[in-house]
Amino acid sequence: MSSPGNVLPQGAGYGVVVGIGLFFSAFMLLLTMIQARYTAFSPKSSEEFSSASRSVKPGLIASGIVSAWTWAATLLQSSAVAYKYGISGPWWYGAGATIQVLLFAMLAAKLKLNAPYAHTWLEIVGTRWGKTAHLIFMFFGLATNIIVSSMLILGGSATVTDLTGMDTLAACFLIPLGVVIYVIVGGMRSTLLCDYTHTTVLFAIILTFVFTVYTTSPKIGSTRRMHELLTAAAGASPVPGNAHGSYLTMRSKDGLIFGVINIIGNFATVFQDQAYWQRAIASRPETTVKAYLLGGLAWFAIPFTFATTLGLSAVALRGDPDMRPLSAADVSAGLPAAAAAAALMGQAGAAALLVLLFLAVTSATSAELIAVSSLLTYDVFKKYIKPNATDSQLLQVGHYMVGLYGLVMALAGLIFFYIGVSMGWLYTFMGVILGSGVVPIALCITWSKANKWGCIIGSITGFCAGLLAWLVTTSTLYAGVINVTTTGENFPMLAGNLASIGVGGMIATVTSLIWPDDFDFDITRAINNPSATNPNPVKSEEMKQEGKTEAEDFERKEEIREREEAASPSVIDSTIATEEQEELDPVKLKSAFRFAAWSSLGLLLVLIILIPLPLFFAQTIYGVGGLSAWVIIGMIWTFISAFSVVLYPLWESREALHQIGAGIIKDIFVKGSGKYVPPFTSQA
Repeated sequence: MSSPGNVLPQGAGYGVVVGIGLFFSAFMLLLTMIQARYTAFSPKSSEEFSSASRSVKPGLIASGIVSAWTWAATLLQSSAVAYKYGISGPWWYGAGATIQVLLFAMLAAKLKLNAPYAHTWLEIVGTRWGKTAHLIFMFFGLATNIIVSSMLILGGSATVTDLTGMDTLAACFLIPLGVVIYVIVGGMRSTLLCDYTHTTVLFAIILTFVFTVYTTSPKIGSTRRMHELLTAAAGASPVPGNAHGSYLTMRSKDGLIFGVINIIGNFATVFQDQAYWQRAIASRPETTVKAYLLGGLAWFAIPFTFATTLGLSAVALRGDPDMRPLSAADVSAGLPAAAAAAALMGQAGAAALLVLLFLAVTSATSAELIAVSSLLTYDVFKKYIKPNATDSQLLQVGHYMVGLYGLVMALAGLIFFYIGVSMGWLYTFMGVILGSGVVPIALCITWSKANKWGCIIGSITGFCAGLLAWLVTTSTLYAGVINVTTTGENFPMLAGNLASIGVGGMIATVTSLIWPDDFDFDITRAINNPSATNPNPVKSEEMKQEGKTEAEDFERKEEIREREEAASPSVIDSTIATEEQEELDPVKLKSAFRFAAWSSLGLLLVLIILIPLPLFFAQTIYGVGGLSAWVIIGMIWTFISAFSVVLYPLWESREALHQIGAGIIKDIFVKGSGKYVPPFTSQA
């Protein structure tokens, strides 16, 4: 039963988690069936299942990036830091987690140049540096996925329980359920389509909250009223470390510390998370860079605008009879947004936030499921268990791994919940144990001079240094008391994050400069390269079978027929092969890398240095006009982002949508006439 403090009944929690989850599963299954019938892409191929045949256009990839990067923490932790630090919190959260996606555009360009047919980033590490490096960096990769997944489950279940009283254990297991179903059936393309659907709804709900808070709400209703309430809140309870204790300043010492922690931690979770590599692999080579730059800029609007709306509202409404008091544990769990939504709009606001959070959690969950499935399929099963696995075996294992990891992420979230670790604690901790692998992995993909043992030793040493700095700083500052509370404070987390990424990066870089390797990337370009295999396996098999007896003839023909059917998705390859080879032109890809480098580094300079630091040192307290400009910029950015990842993918997919529509109409009038028929290709 729901407690009296819950805004929504317990049934609403189960209705959203189970009902909407299964609805989206059914919807995605329908889209997968339509795709398989009316287009050349079928999830019955392992290549289509894991990488969407490497044919996805930039708008849909950008939408997928936005969706995969919108975790529970994106909505909840961003609002929590706005609640604690004021307007600096949303900026440092948004900018501090945007630059990694922008910089990843460089890695995506190098991926297409140096290993265009790889399925995972670990395949590249294993091919270049061997088994030891492969296993060490697999630890970092899987640890990244487990921590990210745990944050998703922790944040989602905490909010569902807070709003509805739904049992946390049930929430942890039911949240991934519907996602597992559609990912198993539809694979990577289904994940991207679901990402697009979720992103569309996400922007609609965020804009609803924005216009409610700043235009129609009787409790706030304008930037002027928000300014008055925030000024009063600072007068009653000044923010430690902020200029004049104000919520309306970028001069926030703790906000800046959080920004540094945020930047380091998110480098780890982008550069080492197969989910982001998966989208680079799935994208068209020519437009990979465009997709990541577009996705990164579009994503910034979500935490910045959402936290500036609900995070600040939670501060402004303190003392309001509809706004429940928030403890330090509530803030760490990311609950200011839920409390503000319920205070502003009652049950409607709570329900909207519940749906918003559920969509954010499930879309990011789908990205993690397909990512871990690919790692376990290609980097464990195929590499160490069955190197000669067939396409159907890889597909089957991929399905099993999705189901297995769905269970693992539920258990991981539950374990962290019962030991008292919150989403906020995990969010600031992730860079401590993951940061040391960031620079070595980037060097592996991009630099032929990267020293193998320097990068391996750097990642291990950085890992140990991060843990040591974290624990020693905690013990020193808090009189030897080491527990969840003390280790989660800003300075211990800052020390651990800096030590991890700094030591790992310095060792990897210095050793590579002193003892440079001279790696030939032609070796990694050969990974899974179709031109390196027999272009006509069926004919080759027929030649091998010559001379067999007539008694074996039927069995031989059946085997050849099955192979032909299993290879039917290769029609996709023949359809896009010419375009793909043109897009893999090294000159074009090097040009794309240079564009990615200049663009992402320039945007990093603007977002991290040129805008926030002068405002930090100026110690300005914003007036009504300053706050209005801040809010309006966020709203404009959100609208532009919505257009770029909601409307643009529809425009670029207009031909495919027309093809599907025409096929459906044909089927309506003449049953079976609309089904996609692959073009005839001769085996001669």
